Amino acid sequence: MINPMVLSSAMDALVPLSRFNKGEAGKIFDEVRKSGFKIVVKNNVPAGVVLAPEYYKAMVEHIDEMHLYSLVAERLANDTGITYTNEQVMAELGITQDEIDAMDDVELEYELED
Repeated sequence: MINPMVLSSAMDALVPLSRFNKGEAGKIFDEVRKSGFKIVVKNNVPAGVVLAPEYYKAMVEHIDEMHLYSLVAERLANDTGITYTNEQVMAELGITQDEIDAMDDVELEYELED
């Protein structure tokens, strides 16, 4: 059975695009601040979502955390149990701590793996 509270909440989240065209944007954004989001519909079909900034920020942070979690899970699944000390890695790469200490500040750029 459909929970009436969920259905009511979903219906309250819908906002017709025509309300924006009628100059009600300010009122709609006030509603977004209170509810967190609105689903904009055009011809009774969802056309977009308006999110409060804190909802958007929380969503992006959650996505980032889930990405990191998936990387951790993948690395744990492929863990061989072999570990290396910092000194072993530096020796393998042929670098010394003095060389690292002598380096100027360097900005590192990275890309998240897909």
